Amino acid sequence: MADWSDPRVPAAEVCVLRYVLEGWAAKRPDAVYARFEDGGEWSYGELLARTRNLAAALQAAGVRQGSHVVVWLPNGPENLLCFCALGYIGAVYVPINTAYRGQLLAHVIGNAGAALIVAHGDLLPRLAEVPLASLRQALVVGPPAPAIAGLQQRALADCLAKAGEPLPPERPIRPWDTQSIVYTSGTTGPSKGVLSSYLHAWGSMNRDAWYCVKDGDRFLITMPFFHIGGCFIAYSMLCRGGSIAMTDGFRTDRFWRTVRESGSSIVFLLGVMGSFLLKAPPDPADREHPLKTVFIVPFTADSPAFGRRFGVEVYTIYNMTEIATPLISGANPVVAGLCGRPRAGFELRLVDENDLEVAPGQVGELIIRPDAPWALNHGYNGAAEATARAWRNGWFHTGDAMRRDVEGNYHFVDRTKDAIRRRGENISSFEVEAVLNEHPDVQECAAIPVPSQHGEDEVMAVLAAKPGRIIDPRQLIEFLRPRMAHFMVPRYVRILPELPKTPTTKIQKAELRKAGVTADTWDREAAGIVLRAERLRQG
Repeated sequence: MADWSDPRVPAAEVCVLRYVLEGWAAKRPDAVYARFEDGGEWSYGELLARTRNLAAALQAAGVRQGSHVVVWLPNGPENLLCFCALGYIGAVYVPINTAYRGQLLAHVIGNAGAALIVAHGDLLPRLAEVPLASLRQALVVGPPAPAIAGLQQRALADCLAKAGEPLPPERPIRPWDTQSIVYTSGTTGPSKGVLSSYLHAWGSMNRDAWYCVKDGDRFLITMPFFHIGGCFIAYSMLCRGGSIAMTDGFRTDRFWRTVRESGSSIVFLLGVMGSFLLKAPPDPADREHPLKTVFIVPFTADSPAFGRRFGVEVYTIYNMTEIATPLISGANPVVAGLCGRPRAGFELRLVDENDLEVAPGQVGELIIRPDAPWALNHGYNGAAEATARAWRNGWFHTGDAMRRDVEGNYHFVDRTKDAIRRRGENISSFEVEAVLNEHPDVQECAAIPVPSQHGEDEVMAVLAAKPGRIIDPRQLIEFLRPRMAHFMVPRYVRILPELPKTPTTKIQKAELRKAGVTADTWDREAAGIVLRAERLRQG
């Protein structure tokens, strides 16, 4: 029972990972919680035993309640186990994108404030190229990595074999304690680490938020664990006593086979994923699967056809790392760009640049305020100014422009912030431009979003060369590849004599976005250069 009286805050046994896991392991030790791609399964009882083993190993390495620990792993048993073990200790799970390298990696490592990293052996060599900041130890999963000065490395498997029993937390873990720091793109500055409490994670996808999810569902996880579409969904199903099927990522050619083999009944898909699946040739077995419910975000013009073809109920939502699903649709919507209607527990407004509410039917920035304490993020790690900007006037500012129709539905219109969203990844134009400006031939640049045929955006770089220099787009891409994540590398490159500017010499990105892909724009994919995520070795 809770030792507080506020009915808006559930007992720790309902929403704090350590107590939730212990509770289900006691009630249903043999019930399956997780199924993996190799067919292996973990029951609640086995998950608790493995979690305690890793918790003891992490404590032996110096992790304590409140410690920040970076986790740099692909989806799989080890990543899930790190999430659970850190929660069991009351430490803070800090997952980072497996595509990070260069400046972005350096920024995140510096911001995380962690002494320990759990990382895949194929990723660790990238740390040799950046400052280690406070990192001193690495527990390595998979193949061993070359030595890195200042970083002690040990195999995670060896640490698990030597671990004893975990120590109890120094104090009870509370629902408002920080559970994770998940990085999301910056706009006019570097990427920000979103501070999330147990209450925030629990409330994002609980029975009130995702009302169409059943406790007995098996949720197929296609999103990476360094996104809330991975770790928060896994957490939600843990709190419900349900189950998950863990994949290492979405692949069109194996999606339906994975659904059938894993017995998954529900999945979250990006709009582009739904588009890819719809483009596959019709098959007599299109409806021969256990899937019942599909979330598609963003909701594109193709999305209604998904439900009709595959015989599933389709829903859409509006969410971001900082908030907690304030909008959700009914079953099988039909209007592209729909985000849904407000759910209980949140106050929403559409405002202008001065936070003044716009007239009905007009477009404004969506700002949000929850009824319950700790129901949204509690700031950005080590970024007080960014936190103050986002939370100004007591409301969280989403940076997304919307309109509300007469029936109370919210529709996405545009981004007011200078960010790009490509296939589920939020990309900071600031961070793309920082690397573009390192190129010796670039005088000035702008990174902008342009529409993608699959929904969301593609990245476009508009550049001007230094006097007497020439920018070769192919050579530019080769320069960028080792310096930034693959999803950040621009698809389109346009070269101008000079970028348009305001009287105060600020680049006029609005003009560049309006022009979009012009006849003189170079297309990387049309040139045969397609970049994909690096596949990590197992074992």
